[in-house]
Amino acid sequence: MRSFGDDEKPPSPNAGSKDGLVMMAIPAYNRKDVGLTKDTVTAMVEIRATSSAAMREGLDLVAVLDVSGGMGGDKIQSVKKALQFVIMKLTSVDRLSIVTFDSTARRLNPLRSMTQAAQTDLKAVVDGLQNGGGTDIKAGLELGLAVLAGRVHAESRTANVFLMSDGQTTSGDPREVHPGEVAVYTFGFGTGADHKLLSDLAKKSTGGTYSAVPDGTNLSAPFSQLLGGLLTVVAQDVQLTLEPNNADGDLEKMTVAPGTDYTTITDDKSGLITIKFGTLFSGEVRKVAVNFALRDSDETEEYDATLAEARHSYAGQKTRQSLEAILIVRTPNPSSPTDAGVENRSVQAEELRRLHADTINAASLLAEAERLEEARERIVDAQNAVEDIVLLDLDDGEKMVNALRAELLQLLAFMESQEIYNERGHPYALATVTSHGRQRTAARGDEGEVMCLYATPRMNAYLEQAKSFEENPAESVPSADDDV
Repeated sequence: MRSFGDDEKPPSPNAGSKDGLVMMAIPAYNRKDVGLTKDTVTAMVEIRATSSAAMREGLDLVAVLDVSGGMGGDKIQSVKKALQFVIMKLTSVDRLSIVTFDSTARRLNPLRSMTQAAQTDLKAVVDGLQNGGGTDIKAGLELGLAVLAGRVHAESRTANVFLMSDGQTTSGDPREVHPGEVAVYTFGFGTGADHKLLSDLAKKSTGGTYSAVPDGTNLSAPFSQLLGGLLTVVAQDVQLTLEPNNADGDLEKMTVAPGTDYTTITDDKSGLITIKFGTLFSGEVRKVAVNFALRDSDETEEYDATLAEARHSYAGQKTRQSLEAILIVRTPNPSSPTDAGVENRSVQAEELRRLHADTINAASLLAEAERLEEARERIVDAQNAVEDIVLLDLDDGEKMVNALRAELLQLLAFMESQEIYNERGHPYALATVTSHGRQRTAARGDEGEVMCLYATPRMNAYLEQAKSFEENPAESVPSADDDV
């Protein structure tokens, strides 16, 4: 891989203690208690980033842009306007490099600290973008990653790539490129994009998402929402470790429930599970469902069974986080699984959300195989499951149900015909599944119509700013510092 080493030295980001920027909630359970015989229980472990963005990491962003022959007309203008918005939002703490690709890839500038002078220079670079040639996505991605790999100044900085393409790759397989610890956010622009490839590239990275940008929509919307997250990164290298309690005899097996898409490492000998989330934006939440299979108990009376201990960590923290015990009451007279309180229903709601994402993925595979009627049936089944859930007084329950309901209605509309599905439904489903798997926002072309479960207040604010900028580019855009 080519190495540059010419990144501009940025000013130091906000100094101060990083302790307390990410906190873990007390685990919740899908049941009040379990019996003394063999049984199962699911615990939900939740970690949450602070809502304040006053302490944030400096952003290193490489925009990797498709400028091939198909990117003419409105498309190249949309790219220019989206990048102009990005440039205006960045501050001197943040750095930007622009890479373009057609039949070959080119770095238009090194990573530059976004001072006013640099903003002026890069706006001129963006205005000069021209399209023509093939679509070598692999070369563009490799060059973008090389810019980040060759950094001299990388401490307390978060490395990210925005990769946008509107076509099919014409050389090599970009899936062969290894992003390392860099988050790669991909954007499929229009009907001709290889949406599956772009989704795969995002999922191969830590924390990256895939966004669908349908024909006739603006690239500034998905760019702005993700930028609202990247300019509020409060923690990097966020991890959760789950240590099973194998000593007391209650636990037979501990596994992470499917439905989330993070790097998960299980030690075969000890059973210790490590989950890597990458970065957390301010206000973001990560929920992990953990399944426990329990053995027959030798006890005859009620007792608290400790099943595991959970601990989270992230880069820069000085104080080691305390362990959180995962325990359940075992009793000779267990409650009925249907006799669930608010806490139990919150875990059941999270189980529904993960099942919802799995159903959309399964329906999408059926639709891709041109088994559209079967795909519709899967979506209808998921609709019934959403309507059946009882949430009681959950604060976020109504928001979640409304979002899931809207996603299913939209996808069902896109399954009206195979042609409509191929054009709109397929990228919509890919972006939805990626978003649920990463618990991070991803654009689908329905911004403002369907509420995203994972959009933070800052993301929503940036989306509104981008809409105003699209209508009147002459108006000034507040910087990230102004937002704080």
